[in-house]
Parts: sequence; structure tokens; C-alpha cells
Amino acid sequence: MTTGAPRELIVPHRRIPLDIPKDVAPTEFFNSPCNLRHLARENGLLRNPEGFLLYRKAIGHSNLFDTSIIFDTSQKVLDPMGRPVRRDQLTREENIVFSRMTKVVFQYMLEKYPDPTEHLVFCGEASLDATWPLNKPGVPSVRMIHNHFMVFENAMLANAPHAAPDNPNLTDSGQNGLFLQYLSEVYLRFFAELDLEVLRPIPPEEGKLRITGYPQGLPSWEVVGGAASLGRGKFWHEYDMVLKGFLDFYRVFFALVAAEDTRIPATATFPKQIDNILLFSDQFHQAARMLRLQVLEDPAFANEIRWQPAYKQLIYRDDKGRLLVTISQNSVGNAITELLGIVVKRIADEAAYAQVEAALVNQLLELRNRLIKYNLGAAVATPTWPHGRFVPPAPS
Repeated sequence: MTTGAPRELIVPHRRIPLDIPKDVAPTEFFNSPCNLRHLARENGLLRNPEGFLLYRKAIGHSNLFDTSIIFDTSQKVLDPMGRPVRRDQLTREENIVFSRMTKVVFQYMLEKYPDPTEHLVFCGEASLDATWPLNKPGVPSVRMIHNHFMVFENAMLANAPHAAPDNPNLTDSGQNGLFLQYLSEVYLRFFAELDLEVLRPIPPEEGKLRITGYPQGLPSWEVVGGAASLGRGKFWHEYDMVLKGFLDFYRVFFALVAAEDTRIPATATFPKQIDNILLFSDQFHQAARMLRLQVLEDPAFANEIRWQPAYKQLIYRDDKGRLLVTISQNSVGNAITELLGIVVKRIADEAAYAQVEAALVNQLLELRNRLIKYNLGAAVATPTWPHGRFVPPAPS
């Protein structure tokens, strides 16, 4: 068996019982208040007063275990660009609830799938928000805070065909190569300056999964204390520090690309590191110059640039059973799975999905009961689980 290469999986799903209106782009439709209301009605599991919604992914990435939490403000904030999309935009109270929900879901996955040699367990928070290029139609469906929880069988990944190495979502629309070749050293030095205790920096090579060889060249941290540390506020504060560090790095770099602006942002969390490490790095300025020249000469490339921060931040269990954290810049359209080298091709196949739906949903209902027990929300009834138990949908 060949190892260390990205894999492509085909995952069946049931057809969404809602048609996309004519002349409406899918991204516009999926982000609409109408569709999000439908999502909660058909796939909602749990809501809480803070506005978080746990739901079954209608078109998921894994049919073994797959669920998401969103900060669903779609019914009170109709403008998708006005919705919070990052943890740093939450209130302290909302952030605590979101972190606790993440902890409960992740610890549930670790309990159900305890063997790292058999299962890959991870969750990822993604921001696609206002970084959507100005001349592309619509905005992505993740136009709100969004955390996606998944489990994959390692045997299935190992036996899956290799993904195309030039897949644009794996290559981050060309930006990933730039970061790897010219910014990796300064990127790692910048993050190494963060004052962390629960998150211990490890060399990027150590964080790679044996089967896929991903993630590639990204800063990685081991969670000291493993799953037990997810119950400490200190871990979540440091997890936020990683995000804030990424935001500082991204904003300074793209200000340099956009306008050759070397000012330290007034909102920077780590101004000393920006001044000491980034602004005096020749590699940092070289990479910015290269990107600036490419934007000036290549309109197609310029159209793909995300001038505002776009990120994916993951917690995952590696082959050794360690919990690791990593963060990456995000490209147009790519998924959380692709940061770990997994390309998912989702197809409508109701018969195939019906064979796995009961096992998937019953886990989600069990998880919901745990969240309710910990005072993290109230149950949502749907046609498929009207009374807290799975009822197979009638054949279409």
C-alpha cells in the first residue's frame, strides 16, 4: 500500500428536498435565510439561547460521524455580510458556550472512536465570510461561525484512490505554495513567539498523517494533557491566541501586498512580534513583492485573492493518538477535510445513504442528550426524529 498521498473519497447523501431557484447561484441559495430555516427544520438537533445550532449535515463529508455547529443569526441578521464569522467577533459569554459545545462534541467522538490506528477524528472551524472575491456571485454558505466535526475510517482512507495533486482545493489556489516556499520560516518563527503553555509547538513534519502526508508545512501544536485539557479554560484561551496570531500575520502580509503598507494595525494582538519578526524579515517582504507583481499581471489570479483573513483552524488526533492544533489560510471553495489531505466527492444516492443513516443519526441523538444534560441547549424535533428517535424517511 502506498502511503503519504492525498485521497479522494466518494460519499453518498440523500437529496435535499428543496430546489435551488432558477438563476440563483448555489452559494447565494445555501446562504439564504430561507434555506437556513429549512436546514434547522429538517436537520436541526439542538438550539440554545445564545443562538448556536447543532445539526446533521444535509450533504456531509463522512457518513460514519458528521455534524456541525453554527452561530445561526440568519433569521435576525438578513444581510449575510453582517453575521459574525469568527470567534473573536463573539461576546465572552457566546465564546464560552461555543467552546464548551466544541469540547463536548469532540470528547464524545474520542469516546466512540478511541483507537487512533482505526479512525481519524477531527473538527475544523472555517471562515469564508467577507473574503469572497468581489466579482464572484454570491457568498459561501459558511457565512457565519461554523465548526464541522467528522470521523473517518483509516482503512477506507488507505484504500481510497489518490487525489489529483493539482486539485485547486489542495493547493489553496496557488497561495499554499507561496506560503510553503517563501513564508514558512517566518510564519513558524512568528507563532513560536506566542506565550503558550497548554499548546506545545511541534515541527510541522511531526503533525503529518501517515496515510495522506498532510497537513503540509503548517505550524502545529500538541495539546499537552490531551482530551482532558479541552476541559480547561486555559486551552481555549490559547486556541483563541493562535487565531489572533494568524489574523495579525494575514492582515500585515496582505496590507503589504495591497498597498506596501508597513503600519502595525491598531487592532493587532501581537504588535511586538509584528515589528520584531515580520516587518524586518526579508523573506516576508520578498513574498509580498512576488504576490503583488502576480496580482498586477494576472487578472485570474487577482480574482482569487482573499484580501481579508480567511482561515481553517483544526483540532485533530494524529496517528500516535496525540491531539494537535493547526491553522491555515483558506482558498476559494476548499473544505476542512482538504487541510488533512482528504478530498470528498459527494453524490446524491438515497439508497446508499439509507444504509448508514440510522447509525449516524442515532449517534447524533445520543450526543444531543449529552449536550442537554450539560445545559447547552434544548432538543429540536424534525420529521426524521420527531420524538428523539430516528424514523426513516418515506421513500421518495
